[in-house]
Amino acid sequence: MSSFAPSSVPTPRPGVLDIAAYVPGRHAAPGAAKIYKLSSNETPLGPSPLVKAAMARVAERLEIYPDGSAHRLREAIGEAYGLDPARIACGNGSDDLLTLLAQIYLREGDEGIVSEHGFLLYPIAIRAAGATPVVVPETNLTVDVDAMLAAVTERTRIVYLANPNNPTGTYLPFSEVRRLHAGLPSHVLLVLDGAYAEYVRREDYEAGIALVEGAENVVMTRTFSKIYGLAGLRIGWAYGPEAVIDAIERTRGPFNVNALAIEAGAAAMGDKAHVERAQAHNEKWLGWLTQEIEALGLRVTPSVANFLLIHFPTEGEQTAKAADDFLFNRGFILRGVAAYGLPNALRLTVGSEEANRGVIAALIEFMRGRNV
Repeated sequence: MSSFAPSSVPTPRPGVLDIAAYVPGRHAAPGAAKIYKLSSNETPLGPSPLVKAAMARVAERLEIYPDGSAHRLREAIGEAYGLDPARIACGNGSDDLLTLLAQIYLREGDEGIVSEHGFLLYPIAIRAAGATPVVVPETNLTVDVDAMLAAVTERTRIVYLANPNNPTGTYLPFSEVRRLHAGLPSHVLLVLDGAYAEYVRREDYEAGIALVEGAENVVMTRTFSKIYGLAGLRIGWAYGPEAVIDAIERTRGPFNVNALAIEAGAAAMGDKAHVERAQAHNEKWLGWLTQEIEALGLRVTPSVANFLLIHFPTEGEQTAKAADDFLFNRGFILRGVAAYGLPNALRLTVGSEEANRGVIAALIEFMRGRNV
């Protein structure tokens, strides 16, 4: 058997092994009588009933490759939002598209701008493309447009903006998004990640469609993983200028959206009543959870999404880590956000009524110091 010197084995290019891998939240709580997964911002309502019927029809012909252009899904999205399907690209979750954009528009030596507490995928995608992420400080856990613009250099090629932002739940009014875009050089691509757009009930918010319509350097991404309840199928889409969509189409996998996802996504897009029920549920319980948690003396970052960021003391026994362990042992799985630079906070997804009331009861017990 031949031996290989270290230099003779496949070696990743410089920088790849410096990337901190994305670590998903926990899925199980061994020993708990019942598990309430409130860590990944999934909808408690599940998918539309129309989705199951659509998937059943596809299940009878799984030996056939899916439509490589996801035509039916793009048509359904276009019809729902009044968009040209030719300017829509679909992917294996919006993560697929966010990563592709970095691969397409970044080279070694380039820079990509991200906010201080933005989605962890962005710096991963930038580093994976051989470029350097530039992390910009936020103000009150909200993206600071002036700081973003001040970070732009001759090396900047892409700016990622999650709006609303994950994990903070804060957002930028559309006027601020327009101001950010107006201050960017025309060759810099602004990527608007609207994963939680459907939950926002503010009049000064717009997910990005209006900005994409009149610009050549803006693309918006959306997902079916949140309000549509299809996280397990991994479906995302992007709307952008023809040139950007053309570049995505040239570089994406040939069948990056599977047949079940195409039909399920199209069916989900057609059920507006289901989305409205999810919006009403979230609006009711987001406010209730905020009020109940603040009554315990804990600070909550105001959120427009389907989750809350809860801040715990930095010292003593009632820290975020202690709370996380306490809740976990009782079957309530929240998301620790130390990797986002928020070691003293937990992110809580708005769940079912049972989950919401249960997690508050557990938090009350924790804050009273019982069994800590």
